[in-house]
Amino acid sequence: MSRVQLALNVSDLEEAIEFYSKLFGTEPAKRRPGYANFAIAEPPLKLVLMESATARESGVAGALNHLGVEVESPDEVLAATSRLASEGLATELEEETTCCYALQDKVWVHDPDGAPWEVYTVLADAPATSGLTAEGMCCSTSDLERGATADGVPVPVGAPTNCC
Repeated sequence: MSRVQLALNVSDLEEAIEFYSKLFGTEPAKRRPGYANFAIAEPPLKLVLMESATARESGVAGALNHLGVEVESPDEVLAATSRLASEGLATELEEETTCCYALQDKVWVHDPDGAPWEVYTVLADAPATSGLTAEGMCCSTSDLERGATADGVPVPVGAPTNCC
């Protein structure tokens, strides 16, 4: 089963969880500090909420964090990488990367306006220390230098530099 992923920056995680739980009639599949995700069966959707008041500010500006398509296996990620590259899109493959509290294989592409899309599979759950950057951001490798946040602040050794 594949499903579309929508990752949103939210200013108040608890308020957002309450709203989306009511909207989709389900509770989050995973909750961590500053992070929650919903595995929604109908419509097939992975909704990810990332608490980030600075990214979100007010209104809807800054709401989009990234988009994705969750697939079932690493082979499907590799097939997507080949297909996207053969279509002339710049791809960035990440294998066994730890981010957003999960071990994943993924490939990133960006739409013409720069919106980041990932095709990914979750390989395993990861510890609570594998969460978001200090800014609550989920970052593609083209957005960040490995080992630094978007502001150039060094990331502690062992902390994720990229996440879903």
